[in-house]
Formats: sequence, structure tokens, C-alpha cells
Amino acid sequence: MLASKRILLIIGGGIAAYKSLDLIRRLRERGAAVTPVLTRAAEEFVTPLSVAALTGEKAYRDLFDLTDEAEMGHIQLSRSADLIVVAPATADLMGKMATGLANDLASTLLMATDTPVLCAPAMNVRMWDHPATQRNLNQLQADGVRFVGPNEGDMACGEYGPGRMSEPLEIVAAIEVELGQGPLSGRRVLVTSGPTHEPIDPVRYIANRSSGAQGTAVARALAALGAEVIFVTGPADVPPPLGMQVVKVETAQQMSDAVDAALPVDAGVFAAAVADWRVARASDKKLKKSRDGMPALEFAENPDILKRVSHMETGRPALVVGFAAETDNVVEHATAKRGRKGCDWIVANDVSPATGIMGGSENAVILISDSGAEEWPRMGKDAVAERLAARIADALTS
Repeated sequence: MLASKRILLIIGGGIAAYKSLDLIRRLRERGAAVTPVLTRAAEEFVTPLSVAALTGEKAYRDLFDLTDEAEMGHIQLSRSADLIVVAPATADLMGKMATGLANDLASTLLMATDTPVLCAPAMNVRMWDHPATQRNLNQLQADGVRFVGPNEGDMACGEYGPGRMSEPLEIVAAIEVELGQGPLSGRRVLVTSGPTHEPIDPVRYIANRSSGAQGTAVARALAALGAEVIFVTGPADVPPPLGMQVVKVETAQQMSDAVDAALPVDAGVFAAAVADWRVARASDKKLKKSRDGMPALEFAENPDILKRVSHMETGRPALVVGFAAETDNVVEHATAKRGRKGCDWIVANDVSPATGIMGGSENAVILISDSGAEEWPRMGKDAVAERLAARIADALTS
């Protein structure tokens, strides 16, 4: 809960500003006091009256309002909060913060404070991917600004990709973490994600269709609950989450080594689609066609990371979660896998082509545990991740 905590909420100008109204409601439900600041652009999307009504406090708007300066100067306003939240944090606001501009009330408050700052970015995917935005992001992170999101999905402009502002409850969870309120605060969790690439020669490799989207979402959801997350990822299609230690690998052996380096942890979530086999003797030169026909490839078994960690005699995580991507008899195969590997839970799903799950934005999983098989409804991968993270938090704290 956030009782007695004061949040200074800076609302930027973007279509995602409408989510700030729900964010205020969620914060107030948890006992937080919210002081709102609107940019001029924000007033094009939400009104000062609606914001003031929900917060129960005056909505600050103008740097040169003499009445406001007499009652509470902008310096005092910037330092009276426990946390400053910028939601939505537009490309313009991030640019001002990164370069030290202070030409309106919002940017001046952000320059005049020593209070921690949490940003929830929201913008078009092209704007988010632009080198200038990424430079600003790197600078702000180096300056100690924390971030929640952005998420990936459909946008109001009709495009798809990273740039959607995190949902209000995700932002609330991040706020709780920043203020030391998250249920996983002080816990260390390892998450593996993405495929592995097993080389045949310098230009060819064996891989699978995993995008890394579900593992990335799980890591983000665990971090939002306060966990210190070590994220070990193969060459995934989706970018790694922000605000955590990221270890990038290519092969199964490299992933196994990275897992060893990350231990000990309180929980391990092994969402990576690790290749079962590798080429025993990969060529150091590109293989050529020849009159002798196709080259013979000899395979060797890759390390079984999930099984090895599950059977550790010392240093085993308190909770080990594996994943099983199946195309038939999902519960039967996943239950058998849990028995072979020795892990506590298996998150199983049907990835046959007709489901559209492999590489898609949704998932339909079955949680296999000592309690049996629990089928979850089909939902977005972020929602699956949040539900799984909540279950992990319950298991580690009960």
C-alpha cells in the first residue's frame, strides 16, 4: 500500500494521457496523495478540472502563475514529493530532461528536484526507435531516472511495436517498487528467454521460432513487483526489458555458463527455447556445395539447463519454473517433462501453427504443478506474465 506517500504526477501531451486518470484513481485507492502537473499539450487530451477532481488537489499548469508561486514555489513543489512520476513521458519531455531544458513548469520541476523520478514513456514506435530518443533514454538512465515500459502493441496511429504506455496497474507496481513496497523487494530472480543459435559454419546455424516475447514480459513483470532480475537472453526478436541486468548469449553452452554465473537466486524462470542439439564439429569456414553431395552433420546433445538447476544439491533456487512448448497432448507431455526435469512448475502451451502463439502477441498456457494442471484463458503475453509473476511472488513470500 502507498498510505502517506506523496506522488508528483507530471502528465505529458499524448493520447496516452487518458490513462493518467485511471492511474490517479489507482494511486488514491492505495492511499497515496497525488499532486498533478499538466503540460500545455496534456490539456489537449485531459482537462485540469478532471485531474483536479480525481486527485482532490489543484492541477498545476503555469510556471509563471504568481498565485501558485506565493502559495508553493515550483522549487518546493518539486521537492515535497516522495516520487515524481512522468506519465506519459513523451519524446519531447524525455528530450528536455536529457538535455537540461527548463522552459515550462514540468521541465523546470524536473530540473529543480533531487527526488527520484520514474518515467512511463509513450510515443509512436518510430519516435521510440529514433536514435535521438534512444540517446536520451541512455542519458536519463545514466542520470538515475527509472523507467516502466513502454509496452509493445497496437497504437492509436495504427502502427504496431514498442511505444505504448504501460498500463496503470503496471505503473502502480513500479511506483511501489521505487518506494520499497513491492512484494518481491529483496528477492533475486533469474529469467532465461529467446532461442539459441547453434552454428553449423560461420554463416549458418540451427535455431527455432521463439521470439522471446513471453520471457521478456515475465522479466518485466517480476521487476515490476520489486525483484532484482537477471535476464539471460538468446538472439530474440523483441528488445530486452529496461532496468535490469541483461546478459546476451548465442548458444546453449553460453546460456548455461551465464546461468551458472547468475546463481544463487531465489527463483529461476527458464522460458528460453534452448536447442536440444548442436553440430558436434561446426566448420570454421563456410560449407560449399560439392559433387560429393550434402555434407554430413554429426550432432551432439546440448546441456540440459533446466534439469541441472532443478537437481542441484546445494544452491538450488527455492522455485524453479520451466516452460514446455508442445504441439500435441500438451498436458501429458508437459507433466512428463516436469517429472524428468525435476522442476517445481511447468508453464505449457500449444504452439502448433493453427494457434498462432509462436511469435504472436497472445498465449494460452497451462500451469503444471503438484496441484495438477491449471488451464489459463488465452490472453496477451503481458497479462500471462503478470499472472505468473504474481503466483511466483505468492510462492516466495508465503
